[in-house]
Amino acid sequence: MPFKTILRELVETVPGASGAILADWEGEAVEQYCHYDDFELKVLGAHKGILLNHFKELHAGLSTGDLEEAIITTATQHVIVGTIGPDYSLVMTLNRNAILGQALYYFRQALKRLTKEIC
Repeated sequence: MPFKTILRELVETVPGASGAILADWEGEAVEQYCHYDDFELKVLGAHKGILLNHFKELHAGLSTGDLEEAIITTATQHVIVGTIGPDYSLVMTLNRNAILGQALYYFRQALKRLTKEIC
């Protein structure tokens, strides 16, 4: 499975990206690639995946369709979280001055590639 390759290409292609992780429904890391401590990314991925699941549950009753992704912004970074089928999520970290539109384009391409591999 080329998960590592897809994650590496995502992080290396997006200016300002610092890491990406594929996590399962329990928040466990399937694969990751980052420019900082792997453990820190695993913890972040697990927590952001849990938040995404909560957002999906909150959104389930609305007539707007299924939740596909969320962007969480802090003082120093952006975190993009997206769904891959019902059981997996992709989390990407970026520095605060990254261009979100460009990051979302490549993030969505990676989601499509990962979905083909998983589903």
